[in-house]
Amino acid sequence: MVRIEKQGSVWTIVHSRFKEARNAMDPASADALHDAFLAFDADPSASVAVLWGEGGAFCAGWDLKFASTLSDRESFRREVSEGLAFPTGANPAPRGPLGPTRLELSKPVIAAVEGPAVAGGMELAMWCDIRVMAATAYFGVYCRRWGIPLLDGGTVRMARLVGQGRAMEIALTGRKVPATEAVQIGLCEKVVDHGGAREAAEAMAHTIARFPQAAVRADRRSILETYGTPVREALRREWANGVEAHFKEGAAGAGRFASGLGRHGDFEKI
Repeated sequence: MVRIEKQGSVWTIVHSRFKEARNAMDPASADALHDAFLAFDADPSASVAVLWGEGGAFCAGWDLKFASTLSDRESFRREVSEGLAFPTGANPAPRGPLGPTRLELSKPVIAAVEGPAVAGGMELAMWCDIRVMAATAYFGVYCRRWGIPLLDGGTVRMARLVGQGRAMEIALTGRKVPATEAVQIGLCEKVVDHGGAREAAEAMAHTIARFPQAAVRADRRSILETYGTPVREALRREWANGVEAHFKEGAAGAGRFASGLGRHGDFEKI
């Protein structure tokens, strides 16, 4: 259902329910995916994760066969609302319907998207920091057809990625968004040949993983924390994150540069 394949400090987390449901998510697989990402974030040897759906589909969303059993309010409350509702105060949120979509990790995650990433699958991809799509892959709020709303951060994250008007149009029409359009509007960051999303995402992950990680995580944290905040507050947070990273790694890195490494934009000898 969910397995982890490790290459040094890069973890590829594989979701495998293609034969049953084109990698749609049921509660068991959502739990397993959530736990896999918690393990990744907690492991000091892990730096970057890749999320990939095995078999040619990233994720077809929430398993509608399971959802069809929740037709009365009591079953929905018991299976979904009660277990996944946000708690009050500062208590941590439970997992999302699609698993890790409410987690706030400290490390980067790259989505490797082949085939459909629709409805909740699109939300799962948007939860990731970066999306690499095969040319034949596509997004779409396909749950629009069945009266099922976005519940895994889609209404929050899509507007941040593509702007409010474009997010409205994509969400309300439920139309297909092919990879060629997704990269143009900022819904993904890279498009590769069919079948090459995992390899390209893992190559990017290894590039990121070879850098000093305190600065990588500080910059990632600043980008996430400062979105939508006033400029002065955003600059304060960037400064706080960056100063901490500098004393962990930056001074040593500057010393390596002073000794002759990494000149003229060389990223190999660092």
